[in-house]
Amino acid sequence: MNLKFGIPKGSLQEATVRMFKKAGFTINIGPRSYFPSIDDEEISPFLLRAQEMARYVADGALDCGITGRDWTIESGRDVQEVCELIYGKQGLRPVRWVLCVPNNSKIKKPEDFKGKRIATELVNATKEYFKKKKVSADIEFSWGATEAKVGAGLVDGIVELTETGASLKANNLRIVDTICQSTTLIIANKSSWKDPWKKEKIENIALLLQGAILAEEKVGLKMNVEEKNVNKIISILPAIKNPTVSHLSKKGWCAIETIIDESVVRNLIPKLKQNGAQGIIEYPLNKVIY
Repeated sequence: MNLKFGIPKGSLQEATVRMFKKAGFTINIGPRSYFPSIDDEEISPFLLRAQEMARYVADGALDCGITGRDWTIESGRDVQEVCELIYGKQGLRPVRWVLCVPNNSKIKKPEDFKGKRIATELVNATKEYFKKKKVSADIEFSWGATEAKVGAGLVDGIVELTETGASLKANNLRIVDTICQSTTLIIANKSSWKDPWKKEKIENIALLLQGAILAEEKVGLKMNVEEKNVNKIISILPAIKNPTVSHLSKKGWCAIETIIDESVVRNLIPKLKQNGAQGIIEYPLNKVIY
């Protein structure tokens, strides 16, 4: 058996390859190749744009793939959503498609776009948005430089992808409304999902990828503590579950090990030291599976 897996080309490519590496899979992509190699004989990867992924997965050319929810919505194709893959360090943060105008535009709300021209790459979702608003607007596909088009007066507004909104502000653009939000997904063909072997293979890959992503924001922490200080140390330790406590060969001493959010370590280690912890070791994690 073989699983045809779509790897997104473009903005998600680097994050996807890095994420697979932490999950235990090594993907190599040649500079001009659309057929990457992977160290798993049961997976046949194929490289294509995230915008096209849902179409080829839905049609059965691919068994599954990684893309954004925005592109599954835009395609209108029926696919199985397996799971979300969200984490900032991997470049997989949630994003928004927003309706924008220049700061000096008289347009204040979606209804003001009646009879106006809007450029976007997300045409179908934008049309559906205005249909629900009962607003008749001219929605045209943009091949690129979308922000420049509205700044030059070629269109009245744009629907553009943003994460923080910083780029829009830098281009003197103002957000009128959010069209939709999007996260990175693993999607599967409906027929492939009904195949027991393929479903299990997809679920196992998803499990490992989610574990690798979760591990990016956590670290392991272990230390030696006198028995008299164990309860005091445990009381200040955050953990996924209770910390592991084991006795050392040296009488009266214990080893404590736990997994915590990396963001709290710099404030936590001094407190642990002040409360009697010794030999404190912080170490990175490859995967965290709940």
